[in-house]
Amino acid sequence: MTLVQDIKQKAIELGFALVGITDASPLDDKQFKFFNDWLALGYAGRMLYMRKNLNKRTSPARLLQGAQSVVCLGLNYKPPIIETEPPDANAPAGRIAKYAQYQDYHSFIKSLLRKLTDFIASVADTDFKFRICVDSAPVPERALAARAGLGFIGKNHMLINPNLGPQIFLAEIITNLNLQPDQPLSSDCSNCNKCIHACPTGALQPDGQFNANKCISYLTIEYKGQIPLDLSEKIHDRLFGCDECVLACPYQQNAPVCKNKNFKFYPARANLNLRRILDMTEDEFKTEFADSPIKRPGLKILKRNAQTCLNNLSIPPA
Repeated sequence: MTLVQDIKQKAIELGFALVGITDASPLDDKQFKFFNDWLALGYAGRMLYMRKNLNKRTSPARLLQGAQSVVCLGLNYKPPIIETEPPDANAPAGRIAKYAQYQDYHSFIKSLLRKLTDFIASVADTDFKFRICVDSAPVPERALAARAGLGFIGKNHMLINPNLGPQIFLAEIITNLNLQPDQPLSSDCSNCNKCIHACPTGALQPDGQFNANKCISYLTIEYKGQIPLDLSEKIHDRLFGCDECVLACPYQQNAPVCKNKNFKFYPARANLNLRRILDMTEDEFKTEFADSPIKRPGLKILKRNAQTCLNNLSIPPA
């Protein structure tokens, strides 16, 4: 087999669901303009880091000297259907986004990437240099994944794979190896607007833009201030994140569940007791969510969200 075939086979063996390759060239002019326009309109909200490292954010080659290729990988995370106890009517609960019902994907995927880079180093016939990226580096991961043939960017601004749907974690290995690139897919959303109609706050706009200021995921995870009343009411019982634009996608309906059995899933985290969150101490929070994306905003923000959910459910705090 060729080196590319070896890399792809090993990636699948390690538990990735998708793997493709693209070159390390910058985003094209259309994508670059779209991103700049998005920033200029103020749609990034208070995510100031999105304005930093623009050269790196639009050109993966700037993250590694001598970069020629990007190995793009995907791990689907559609949860399995597991029978759980019905919620206690006397213990109001807040919903958790599907991806956060798993262990922290950053550390899990990084461990897989390290195994893959160890393998590549063992089979490459030249000096192998690389940088691994899992969400935290300034990489245009969805654009690169689309260019590598992993899927297409939908109207919900997620990468959508026709077989696996839009519930996909992305990761990259930027490398100095000159690898044969894959071709992008020709699929798209066509005339479907289900995700736009499903968005509770109108964050997904008919003109194709995405206003993070209105996004429930942004408001419950990234936003540190007091949520405006007109938006907080639309959050309803969503304690952490939102899945509406993903679940509305037709490609999601028949997508398979995550097959990687090593990726820990916690069905009990689908709904969390709101009053317990309000009473939780910092030590309890750090212990319970040490391996979870839920730890990201911190306990103060999670308590703010819990109170918002209680207000929306018309239940006074105990």
